[in-house]
Amino acid sequence: MPDNQWHVFLDTNVLISGLASRKGASAAILDLGEAEEIRIAISKHVLIEADRVFLAKFPHLIDRFRVFIKNLAPLLLEDPKSQDVRDANKIIEIGDAPILAAVKFQKVDYLVTLNTKHFQTVQVRSYISTPIVTPGEFLNAFQKYWKHAE
Repeated sequence: MPDNQWHVFLDTNVLISGLASRKGASAAILDLGEAEEIRIAISKHVLIEADRVFLAKFPHLIDRFRVFIKNLAPLLLEDPKSQDVRDANKIIEIGDAPILAAVKFQKVDYLVTLNTKHFQTVQVRSYISTPIVTPGEFLNAFQKYWKHAE
């Protein structure tokens, strides 16, 4: 994989959206990961949460999800320490705190989420330096970067 490859942390909702519908920006990001144009990063928390959601809401897609993860071999980040999650919970809901804390203490280039309500706040943006973007915003940034790189 190239040294200049972006490490892109995906929120659970992007993984689910990208696999539930093969169209759209979330699916395009998964395609970029499969093509090794970007390095997809997830935490153990995201992996477990996604597996639970697929089992509960999309049982017909659970095998597809598991095969995708196995073949993709994403950068699997350690879950943050409990104290780091508690600190993150001071500025974001508890369900999102493990993701915010994971991104804060790992070296990733982007956090991609569909949860703009919780992640696109001034408090969250000041808590981490990593850009927080929607899948569409990420694809725009990726396209601009490669246009300038050519």
